[in-house]
Amino acid sequence: MGTSEVGERANAGAFELTRGGDGSSLEDCVAVVVFDTAESLKEYVGKEIGVSDWLTVTQERIAQFAEATNDWQWIHLDRERAEKESPYGTTIAHGFLTLSLISRFMRDVIQVRSGVRMAVNYGLNRVRFPSPVRAGSKIRARVVLLSVKEISEGYENVFSVTIESEGSEKPCCVAEPIVRYYR
Repeated sequence: MGTSEVGERANAGAFELTRGGDGSSLEDCVAVVVFDTAESLKEYVGKEIGVSDWLTVTQERIAQFAEATNDWQWIHLDRERAEKESPYGTTIAHGFLTLSLISRFMRDVIQVRSGVRMAVNYGLNRVRFPSPVRAGSKIRARVVLLSVKEISEGYENVFSVTIESEGSEKPCCVAEPIVRYYR
């Protein structure tokens, strides 16, 4: 995110940008967009809200996911066999592991400051896994707000989340999560 874009966003009044205290420059860090209320998200419909931090998908994380889900397929866990038999040349993350990281990535990008009693993952409209996530690769997410609908106790927001793998031209996951913000 460029400095001029940060200035435009900061002056919009409905939200502010924050960043971690790691001492990195504004150009090198990911800014969290903090909205005053769930209603103030409406001005972002059709726009990219932000891009998350990079996350390394380690073999250990893949093994922990296999343990939690009982998905022991060799393509995820047997590095030696994957090097010989897999078209990817190494082990790869489970697609659902990648999908499960959307909540984490969205927390990197967006926060609602007030007026929200709870935020609930309401489901997904669609999900695709166009390319694999190789063990040891770095991934991040781009978050776009597709729609905001008022519901009886708050707002239902549909996002488009595109998860990218560093060095890959194709995304590794494209999904439309639905988040309900309750007052």
